[in-house]
Amino acid sequence: MGYTVPVRQLLKGKANVHRVPENGGPTTNGLGKLQTWLGNGKWDVIHFNWGLHDLRIMDDGQRQVSPDAYEKNLRELVSRLKATGAKLIWATITPVPDGASKRHPEDAPLYNDIAKKIMEENKIPIDDLYALCLPQLNKMQRPQNVHFTTEGSEALAKQVAASIQSALAEKDR
Repeated sequence: MGYTVPVRQLLKGKANVHRVPENGGPTTNGLGKLQTWLGNGKWDVIHFNWGLHDLRIMDDGQRQVSPDAYEKNLRELVSRLKATGAKLIWATITPVPDGASKRHPEDAPLYNDIAKKIMEENKIPIDDLYALCLPQLNKMQRPQNVHFTTEGSEALAKQVAASIQSALAEKDR
């Protein structure tokens, strides 16, 4: 959400950038609302991600969506997204810093590995936002928080815009 406006600015005149009208939440929310979010429009490129809410620790001590359920849900979401005919790009889950509320840092790589397997099976390019953030987490993310600083959102936007531009150029070939 934090990098949507900068991505729009970076792609102004090259692409119309849309995002879901709410926090996309966990994969369970995506399964329930994807068709509404997609509507009847024709999509050239869809840059997507789920996971940060799936791995959230709930009051009962369990993840909101277990790794097995995440894999099943993400496979279904990818199948539905592929049916649009759009060029798909997966964005990895960004790092969870130490001390972030209701999340464990080791879960982001776990869920990213699940997603990577699915994306490779489906030949979907991966925009590795995790790798972008990890070495500069202290300046990109707020302390003990999964949200980003303005500088962090701008860095994410540059990488996201570049991956979308690349996909658009590839689609035009």
